[in-house]
Amino acid sequence: MNYPTWSDLNNDAIVPPLGARRAPDIGSVAVMVSCEPDINFIKSTAVSPEVSPFFMSTLMTPDVCDKGFCVAGPFIGAPYAVMLLESLIAKGADKIIVIGWCGVVTDQFEVGDILLPYKAIVDEGTSCNYKVLDRKIPSSTPDLNLTDHLADHLTEREIGFQKATIWTTDAIYRETENKVAYFRKLGAQAVEMECSALFSVAAYRKVNIAGVLVVSDSVASKDWDHGFRKKRFKLARQNVCESVMAFAEKLCENE
Repeated sequence: MNYPTWSDLNNDAIVPPLGARRAPDIGSVAVMVSCEPDINFIKSTAVSPEVSPFFMSTLMTPDVCDKGFCVAGPFIGAPYAVMLLESLIAKGADKIIVIGWCGVVTDQFEVGDILLPYKAIVDEGTSCNYKVLDRKIPSSTPDLNLTDHLADHLTEREIGFQKATIWTTDAIYRETENKVAYFRKLGAQAVEMECSALFSVAAYRKVNIAGVLVVSDSVASKDWDHGFRKKRFKLARQNVCESVMAFAEKLCENE
């Protein structure tokens, strides 16, 4: 029998994020980068980058980036992503931009497309610790104002993108044909492993979050179509990383 977590949302946890010590302030803006190749690209374009360990990931702090924001990653899966997000919030972050990859579940999109999630269907086990999942189709949303600002920024840089509904799953190797069809019928256009949980935590902690995803593959049919080595995918990732870093800098300047 599972504990009814929805009945316990107003009670404090015994273990606070980052332990009992007061976390050093890293600034209000954080970029969470899920995939290691992308965070390596960001490091390679930074001036004299220095990184510090951050659980099983790395953290570039504001004084290192010299832009007033931090970059954290990589991460995979909702529980670990939420662990990093909670810790960034404890360090002072209240505007978070997430960079990730996704697979499409419809032929509406193709490898290398850029998606901005405006809704994420909850099919992971972390969100229930942060919100009541009382709807037939439980979902979470990013901060729509921040997401719209990110959309405007991409448009200004002439980076094409599409708004999308995301399905977040825990089991990347259990994306069956029937399951894909089910979530596609519910309105999902792409699938990944973190967004719905990150959005749920951000709402619970009352911070702003937005995400941008690059299409890496397709599970729209029974045959998996992967495009990790395609030039269009690699170029889209580079454009997203550069654009989000510029967006984070702009957010800092407006503080």
